Amino acid sequence: MKVLYIGGTGTISSSCVAESVRRGQDVHVLNRRRTAGLRPLPEGVTVVEGDVRDPESMRRALGGAAYDCVVDFLSYGAEDAAGAVDLLEGRTGQYVHISSAAVYHKPVLRAPFTESTARHNPCLPYAQGKIAAEDVLRRAYDERGFPVTIVRPSHTYDDAHPPLPGGWTAWDRVARGEEIVVPGDGTSLWTLTHARDFAVGLAGLIGNWQAVGEDFHITSEEVLTWNEIYTIAGRACGTPARLLHLPSEFLPVVAPDWFWTPLILGDLQHSAVFDTTKIRRYVPEFRPVVTWSQGARGLHEWRAAHPEHTRPDPEADAMLARLVAAHHRARAALTPPAR
Repeated sequence: MKVLYIGGTGTISSSCVAESVRRGQDVHVLNRRRTAGLRPLPEGVTVVEGDVRDPESMRRALGGAAYDCVVDFLSYGAEDAAGAVDLLEGRTGQYVHISSAAVYHKPVLRAPFTESTARHNPCLPYAQGKIAAEDVLRRAYDERGFPVTIVRPSHTYDDAHPPLPGGWTAWDRVARGEEIVVPGDGTSLWTLTHARDFAVGLAGLIGNWQAVGEDFHITSEEVLTWNEIYTIAGRACGTPARLLHLPSEFLPVVAPDWFWTPLILGDLQHSAVFDTTKIRRYVPEFRPVVTWSQGARGLHEWRAAHPEHTRPDPEADAMLARLVAAHHRARAALTPPAR
């Protein structure tokens, strides 16, 4: 099985490449041949040098090569999807498009999400782009027989990438006992999936020809509140998490430029619970085993071993501190004076 990964060193894709190698697949990875960074490629992977944002670079890189399967982690909108169809039509038996579970209807109308849940997310441009990409690929399948399989990850992490809004900056605040902002009251339900578990599902779809024309979300079934997610992170750090609850609507006012603000409004503030019946039916070996308690300990250990890669970002830390301070000022202004 000859497989090409477009993107292969990211939080999710790195684990998928490793799982494909473990299964004996002939794995090729297309990237710009940058340094290995946090997630070096396994031995035996063939690197194809090209720039996914440059169509001519892609054509030169692929030459006349054909693949049993192409897995694309770097397609974000309708233009990217149309370009993939033009480039790969007739030269792959399966095209796995990595979409996102953020496409499902917000606000949530019914839980759990299934693959047939309506796709609608007016608050998150990222999700809107993924919906547009799916539409292009679905038309290509319906009208031209383009062999697409759509995969929707939800909130997936690995040892080098904590799933907290703010990343290592938020983790550092928990570890040093600073207050950490939790949007809403922290009781919305959320699903975290370790990349190694996700990879089992993804790799099991490669070459699974019954999966062509189908869509799947691949997630854990462990459901936690955000309060518990932060509490477990604090336990892993050995420092009780100090949670500060803020209305999500407060974020665009105080932190309009924060990367996580639109993600919280359009995704993380809502509950995300998934029915995984479909992926388990197509990939019987898919059985997530990494709990968040285990994952949090893995993050803590990775942070201790890689301090140079886990330092807090001063600007993000200052912004989170500003949110905390703004909350306390507002609360003080509303608190009646003592008599």
